[in-house]
Amino acid sequence: MLVAAATCPCPPLLVPEVAGGAAHEMDAARAACDDALGALASARPDRLVVAGPAEQSARGTHPQGARGSFRGYGVDQEVSLGKGEPPADARPLPSSLAVGAWLLTRNEWTAAPVEGLGVGEPLSRARCEETGRQLADSAERVALLVMGDGTNCRTVKAPGYFDERATAFDAEAARALGNADAGGLLALDEELAYELNASGRSCWQLLAGAAGRGGGADGNARGLRGKLLYDEAPYGVGYFVASWT
Repeated sequence: MLVAAATCPCPPLLVPEVAGGAAHEMDAARAACDDALGALASARPDRLVVAGPAEQSARGTHPQGARGSFRGYGVDQEVSLGKGEPPADARPLPSSLAVGAWLLTRNEWTAAPVEGLGVGEPLSRARCEETGRQLADSAERVALLVMGDGTNCRTVKAPGYFDERATAFDAEAARALGNADAGGLLALDEELAYELNASGRSCWQLLAGAAGRGGGADGNARGLRGKLLYDEAPYGVGYFVASWT
């Protein structure tokens, strides 16, 4: 059963050593992520799954102790997904899970065993929902740390340039995340998310599947309340932090 979730953005710039002199620009996002992880720990889960977008080679499960690094971004810094040594066949963490592992280390996570899940961005809504349900059924008290960004087309200087549809898409995603609205997340358009490079879509819909829907017409997750802690686009990319408890 899903007892808590946190959604966080996954740009490597969240890591101060990667951001360098611009690190202060993400101070508010880091603080919001810290608050969301604190709420996760307070829920006393017995299993934490960190889910984030991943390329083909990094999709699927990543065991506790799996490692990643930020060397690809010019920083010789390694991170580990929880405590312990990884199995000999553990694959390197994708960037999104490396950022998640960094957040856990920063917050000294010891509340529950951890594993990662690399999610393909093209994964269909139905597959996301089903995978989420399976995760929720995997332990008595499951928590999710969901990594992913909104659109990257909010301004002309954004990585994806400007697309007038981006603001509305991000506003709906932020609304659904802030209200623990599983139905709203599942309603996000897959094709539009792809066109706007919204990397978090599949992971947010996985979260919706794990949470399930309440009996009301609004589709809110059963027994969970949402709180939007951060909603900004400092580099023309939608970054959201939300807490579901």
